[in-house]
Amino acid sequence: MTAPSARWLMHPRRPRRHTAIMTTIAPPVRFDPAAASAAQRLAVGQLLADCYAVAYPEDPPLLPEREADLLLQVTPDEANDLFVSWAGARALGYTALNYSQTQNLHTARAQLLVRPDERRRGMGRALAAALTERAGELGRTTIVFFTTNFAPAGEPFARSLGAQVRLDNRTSRLELAAVPSDLLRDWQRRPEGDPYRLHLWDTVPDDYLARTADLMMVMNTAPRGSDQEDDWVVTPELVRAQEAESAALGERRLLLAAEDTRTGELVGYTETFWSPERAALVYQGATAVRPAARGQRLGKWLKAAMVEQLRRECPGAVWVRTNNAEENAAMLAINVQLGFQPWAQTLEWEWSGGRA
Repeated sequence: MTAPSARWLMHPRRPRRHTAIMTTIAPPVRFDPAAASAAQRLAVGQLLADCYAVAYPEDPPLLPEREADLLLQVTPDEANDLFVSWAGARALGYTALNYSQTQNLHTARAQLLVRPDERRRGMGRALAAALTERAGELGRTTIVFFTTNFAPAGEPFARSLGAQVRLDNRTSRLELAAVPSDLLRDWQRRPEGDPYRLHLWDTVPDDYLARTADLMMVMNTAPRGSDQEDDWVVTPELVRAQEAESAALGERRLLLAAEDTRTGELVGYTETFWSPERAALVYQGATAVRPAARGQRLGKWLKAAMVEQLRRECPGAVWVRTNNAEENAAMLAINVQLGFQPWAQTLEWEWSGGRA
């Protein structure tokens, strides 16, 4: 199985040389998107989009307006504490602490970005200090974040904070048009009397909602490295909130689920995310099969069926991108056979925020 693609993987690639006059930067301050003006949210959205463009110049650009809207999206049971470094009305640095208010109360996830031409001025350290202070107030002793080799400054910065790598991930991409049709047919061939059937949903029907939430918790069996977190509980409310988040981003979330018709139980699923505004790129989210149902080629069936759906349902889609733990040999093998090629390295880190 593969871990869900996270939107926490946006990091600028390298500093740009510049000759501009240095701006005066205020210390980072708490930022409440709901209380902020539309212009302030857009300034932060512009920062996120600009940093992404530097890190991934060949990708379809992020839309600042969409990123600004996403700042207002908070899933049930979760909270986001944001800090921004400002120079007048311009957002130059940003950090976010995301955490559940009922589960894994010792952990939080973080993101930190600084404009490339404003680095090496202590802004990253100041943002990290603000994040650490807030985590301490909340009693969050473990902070989890990601770096990518597309932003080479991220790894040494993480090490300088004293963070430890907990999982080495391979980011891979698939060229949709290059997948052989005979491979797709072979992977979707099912035995006579097969009890499983596939469902394709943009929005999970109400009568399948609880079953879908239960199925998604299979991701707790995915490799987690040195992870000390308890298993995560997925609720129907969380599924609906994820659907709402996709709608706010203007993206289409396709979910394929395999049902055992003998029992009505959902035993496997795969999900992808695609936006017509960034049509060339599809993000592969989770793919998982219940342990008791493995060994029946359900994972290959789901993956092949999804490729065909993307070809039909997502005009302009060229690439599918996914993220897998290097130690997840089974899922990596399926992806390699399908045609995924290594594209980037993503490291998942644990950080105590300076606490022993």
